Order: sequence, then structure tokens, then C-alpha cells
Amino acid sequence: MSAKHEPTSAQIKEQKLYAQMGMSDEEFEMVEKILGRLPNWTETGLFSVMWSEHCSYKNSKPVLRKFPTKGPQVLQGPGEGAGIVDIGDEQAVVFKMESHNHPSAIEPYQGAATGVGGIIRDVFSMGARPIAMLNSLRFGELKTERGKYLFEEVVAGIAGYGNCIGIPTVGGEIQFDPCYEGNPLVNAMCVGLIDHKDIQRGIAAGVGNTVMYVGAKTGRDGIHGATFASEELSEASEEKRPAVQVGDPFMEKLLLEACLEVVKSDALVGIQDMGAAGLTSSSAEMASKAGSGVEMNLDLVPQRETEMTAYEMMLSESQERMLLVVKKGREDEIKAIFDKYGLDAVAIGHVTDDKMLRLVHKGEVVAEVPADALAEDAPVYHKPSAEPAYFAEFQAMDNVEPEVQDYKETLKSLLQAPTVASKEWVYDQYDYQVRTSTVVTPGSDSAVVRVRGTNKGLAMTTDCNSRYIYLDPETGGKIAVAEAARNIIASGGQPLAITDCLNFGNPEKPEIFWQIEKSADGISAACTALNSPVIGGNVSLYNERSGEAVYPTPTIGMVGLVQDLAHVTTQEVKRASDVVYLIGETKTEFGGSELQKLVHGKIFGQAPTIDLDIEAARQQALLTAIREGLVQSAHDVSEGGVSVALVEKAFGANDLGLYVTLEGSAVTALFSESQSRFVVTVKEENAARFEEVVSEAKKVGIVTDDAKVTINGEQGVLLEGTVDEFRTAWKGAIPCLLKSEA
Repeated sequence: MSAKHEPTSAQIKEQKLYAQMGMSDEEFEMVEKILGRLPNWTETGLFSVMWSEHCSYKNSKPVLRKFPTKGPQVLQGPGEGAGIVDIGDEQAVVFKMESHNHPSAIEPYQGAATGVGGIIRDVFSMGARPIAMLNSLRFGELKTERGKYLFEEVVAGIAGYGNCIGIPTVGGEIQFDPCYEGNPLVNAMCVGLIDHKDIQRGIAAGVGNTVMYVGAKTGRDGIHGATFASEELSEASEEKRPAVQVGDPFMEKLLLEACLEVVKSDALVGIQDMGAAGLTSSSAEMASKAGSGVEMNLDLVPQRETEMTAYEMMLSESQERMLLVVKKGREDEIKAIFDKYGLDAVAIGHVTDDKMLRLVHKGEVVAEVPADALAEDAPVYHKPSAEPAYFAEFQAMDNVEPEVQDYKETLKSLLQAPTVASKEWVYDQYDYQVRTSTVVTPGSDSAVVRVRGTNKGLAMTTDCNSRYIYLDPETGGKIAVAEAARNIIASGGQPLAITDCLNFGNPEKPEIFWQIEKSADGISAACTALNSPVIGGNVSLYNERSGEAVYPTPTIGMVGLVQDLAHVTTQEVKRASDVVYLIGETKTEFGGSELQKLVHGKIFGQAPTIDLDIEAARQQALLTAIREGLVQSAHDVSEGGVSVALVEKAFGANDLGLYVTLEGSAVTALFSESQSRFVVTVKEENAARFEEVVSEAKKVGIVTDDAKVTINGEQGVLLEGTVDEFRTAWKGAIPCLLKSEA
């Protein structure tokens, strides 16, 4: 639509054209009141994207305020491109996770690829060098051609972008459930390293300073991407394919290196990624944070398409672009750096003192709105909340063991469940060794990446069991954080902080908003108990397809510090005759479990219980033992229970097995998903000291040299098989599903 043919202000109001942009009648009236007049087409566009849920968090801000965000280790909490945590020696870790769900449902390869590109820019906009990528993915059960296509293309998109830019994809998690069939979740996390002196922030400070546009040229891709991400998916969503951006990882590599050079210059005042809402969000947010204004001449914006309107340029979400504020008179120094990398670096405006975002195009002022109104002062809604009927029904149910006839065949079936099965098919497509700093590769509890030039490492993981959260959002929220922390602890790290991706359905439905509130309560409680504040993240709502919401899925990304690489611990057993210990109590808890889903084909009942004080004590006891050098291997107990954890410990070992005896009811002992548990192995000579340090550890068996797994119960052998036969079931499951006829 050319500027000449844009609707008039009167037409926008009379025909309610703002509704097509996702604005309500009340919001349009608010804009009219703020401006003291009717907005024009461009201004309406600015408000619609900045007031979308994706940019403003208007429905979720009251919930986000519940999170603990401070701690002695936190250098930068929520509000910037990414959070920053101190790791000693004047160094810090920078990390953030974001969603790209809606684009990935429509155009899975580019949706996933640009999700990776966007989160990388968030990290290097802080001045940090990205050192690792992780992801958290959710799909249907690979029973339909469409479901398989989404899965394969998302994985290819993540691999394609990450491998080309040369940042290792070192870890993540994938779960499969029918509720994600039409609305997959694609959450990408980036971790970077920075020296304290190089930390940057996205501010447009200093009246008269120059606003510079750097990176790729602007096109018409991604227009209204933020609005698209703030509404439910439907059959009509396919028509919005142009809203999905196209990424260029080679361009991003150049941009990354140029920006990391620029942040060393004292000519730089502020830097921000042009992410959701593109030029609009970066300019308005940088001005609002600095208490200033910005004026830009859109004629100067590098464009790769002809006759672009102000509306199109401001709302485009073309990738690989950054906005910089540079000290006046020093623009050539900055331009010279970008010239070296063959990138555009153009002065397109300046900082003003009137707190307005003013846009000039073809000699005319085409938009003039208060920057604060777009950013900090966006409307906030306190949505009604109502407990869904199913919750009371599930809470009233007793914990009952599912019936199991054949323990060995049941274990094999669990190992073949796509959520439990080996994800090697996925991570073999990722280059997880590029940059040669990866200490623990995908497949263990956490990835570990060394901090170059030191003997320290960073442990990192993503976690969320959405079934638990559906059954009981508050308890499930606690478990999500606790499981992430267990993975960090089992790898020899001390949890530092979390980032999150809060993936939920439509917040305008009271039952969905109740899920959001309650899971936030659980996450907050666990973060406080485990001393892991929330330093940033992302909210992705309206994850529904044709009115059916996904399970509430608040994904937790966590980073921990490994003080000494000698402490790095992996899950696989190391040598015969080592003693096997189970830490934690096993209860009859099957609500939301893999066994319940296998036997009944659905989930119901109560989620597993969790005591955060017990969780914290067990974690710290195990970490102490690891740091004393007492632990050979460690693995947290999660999906599938102790039986799955035991065979997983044998998969990575050569010609080793396990001989274990478990107490209590066989089904519970083997398959319960009780929380706060680990399976560890210890050298025989260290057993006595280990039991002193970890008082709750119970000796259950030994590591054998026969490559067999034998699990006994009180009445004798419960199941026995070779490591190979269990490994074959586990490794072959996902490739087999992808090859099968839907």
C-alpha cells in the first residue's frame, strides 16, 4: 500500500481499521487521548505493534512482577536485550531465551532460523560474545505428515543458522504431545561471555547524538510480526506467511564481529537489536529508557525494496539489523568499522530532548508520538482469573499405580516414547564442537562450555515438564526450576540464574490466565529457594490453534558456574565395581508421568509433590560431594523414573552394566516420577565419605562389567536385559517414527 493510498485518520476510526492490527476500541481511544487527535496510518501501526502482547507484555506484566530479579550475582536483570550475571574475575555470563512459535508454525525452517538469529543479537547487543546455543522444542507425537514436517524443518532451521554462524548448539530438550500438533513451540536460548568493562545498554542518551542504522537493508518481510505473535493461530494464519522473516546467518556473523569491535569504542552510547517491531521498538525503547526523544529521517534508511512507506519501514522485521546511538562528530569512526565488514552503517537521525519519536519521510513529518507512550507507558491489564474445573477434579484423585504386566517390555516402550527416546537424530545435525570450547556435549544432564583462559566452565540447560504444569501449575512451576537446577548440579555446577519463555494459551480466557498466575507463583518460589533469580525472558501467549490451547509451558533456561573443570560430572557410569546410590525418596506418584501416558493414553490426577527446602538441601549436598571429588557420575531422575535413569547411565559407557536392587512396590520403584532424586555412582573407597556428605543417599547396587542391566525387587529379578537391546530401542525410536507412514 503506497503512502498515497493509506487510509485517512477518519477512515481508520470510522471503519475500525485499527482492529485489523490487533487494537481494541478502548486502546484506539487511549491513543486518541494521548495524541490529542486521531492518529494517522503510520502512528496507528506504531501503537499497534508496541502495544501488542509480544512487545508490551500488557497482559503479563502483573504476573512478571512476582519474579525475584535481584541477587548479589546479578549485574543486569530484566529490561535489556539480555540478563547478565557475575562469574568472578571481572567476567560475566550473558544469556536470554525467546520464543518464535507462531512463525515456526507457518514457515518452520525460517521461523526457527530467525528465532536463533534474534536471540544471538540480543546477547551481542549487550557487548558479549555468544559462545553457545540451546533450545526447547515442543511438537505433536510425529503421527501425521504435517507434524513430522514441522519437526524436521524446525530442527533444520536451528542447525542451518547456528552452524553457519559458527556458534555451537550444545543442548536443549524436546517433548512431544498431541496438544502441540498445530502449534509447535520453538524456544531459543543464547549464552555469551563478557568482561564487566564492556557491558552495553540500549539507551538513546545525549541530546544531539547521532542515531545510526547498521546491518542488513530493510525489506517488507516480517511486517506486523509482533501482532501476528499476539493472536491465536487458525487456518487463516497460512495467509500470513509474509509475516515470517528470512534470515541470513552469514550477514549476522559479519554484524556480530562488527558490533563486538564497536563496543570497544567510547564513541558508542547505546546499541539495541531491531527485533520484534523492528525500527519502532528499538528507537522508542532506547529513547524511553534514556528519558529522551529520537527524530529519524526515513529517506535515509537502507532499503532493499522500492517505494517503501514509513509504515512499512517502521514495522518491518527484516533480520540482522541493529540501531546505535553514537557521540556526535564521531560517526566516521563507527562507519569505518562496519565498512570493513561490508555492512551498511548510516546516520538516520539524532537524539532530541522532547521525549518524542518523530519520523520524517519525503520532507514531511509522518509520525510524532511520545516515546514513553509507545514503550514504558503501554496499557497494563489485570485479566480475570478462574480455577478450571479439571483442577479440583484432578486434585481429588488418589495416586494409583498403573497396571504393568511386563516390566522389561514396559521399560522398552518408555525408552521408545519420543519424549524419552534419544535425541541424537536432532543434535547430530548441530555443530556442537565449533569454537572447541564444549566440554560436555548434548546428551548428558547439562552442557558444559569452558570459559577460555580460565579453569572455569558454564553449565547450561533448558527444562519444563508441561504435563505437570497442566495438572498443577504452581507445583509444576516449582518442578521446572528445580529440574533445571538438578541438571546443573549433576554436571558439577552451581546454579546462578534463570531466563524463561512463558508459553501459554489465550490470556483472555480466565482459566488460562489462572495457569499463568499459578505457574509464576511456583517459579518464583523455586527461584527464591534455589537462589536463582530471573534475569530476563520472554512471554508467548495465544498459543492456540482453533481454540485449543497448548499445555502451559513456562520453559526454564538456567546457567550455572563450574568453579573448576575438574568438577565436571557426566551421567554415564565410569568403571566396574563402583557403587550405585539413589538419592531421594520414591513415592507412588504417576500423575502426568510417561507411564501413565503409556498405559492410559492420557494424563490426569495430581502432579508429583515437591518440597523446595528438601530439594535445596539435596542439591547442595550432592554438589559438595562432587567438588570433593567423591562422585564418578550423576544423573537426575525425571521422565520414566529410576528404571529409565539407570539404563541411560549405562548407554554412554563401554561394556559396563548395572546390578541394582530397589525397595518397595515394583511399579513405583521402577517408574514413579517422584521429584528431588538423583542416581549417582561412587568409587568403593569413597563410599563412606560420600555417605557422610550426602546423608540421604541409599546404596542400591554396583556397576558391572557384563554390559547388562539387572534390576531386582524385594521378590527377585524385576527386569534384566543387555545394554545393547535397551539402547537399540532408545536410539531407534525417533528415526523410526519419521520413516513410518502417518
